[in-house]
Amino acid sequence: MSDTEFLPKPKEQPEPVRRLEVFTGAGRRRRWTPEEKARIVSETFETGASVSAVARRHGLTAQQLFAWRRAWRQQSDSGAAESSAAFAPVVVDPARPCAAASLAPTLLLIEIVIGAATVRIPPGIDVATLQTVVRAVRAAI
Repeated sequence: MSDTEFLPKPKEQPEPVRRLEVFTGAGRRRRWTPEEKARIVSETFETGASVSAVARRHGLTAQQLFAWRRAWRQQSDSGAAESSAAFAPVVVDPARPCAAASLAPTLLLIEIVIGAATVRIPPGIDVATLQTVVRAVRAAI
């Protein structure tokens, strides 16, 4: 074999363009408010939601949305997310048939299940107390 066999050979016809991207618009960075980011990130936690589909719908890359999710997770893990939005899966049990007279105000509770622990929240509890209780339960698990 000679060295000339490895040299590029001229092509008779040029290859057709297989992919062409056209960028339109100002081409500048967009600024997202924390509320917009929280709303978009919350969409990714909905049942059956695809991060890629949510990203496409909002004109983002999946990488950017995953970075926002990671930042939100790190912020919430560090405890700095007290004033920011929080996401949790909610399960609503279907109402059980019962007589209207047997309903008592004590049944109007919110239950938060964290691991094996269940926290029942009565109406009118203040936010500071609730945060303290939830943090204590999370720390114990």
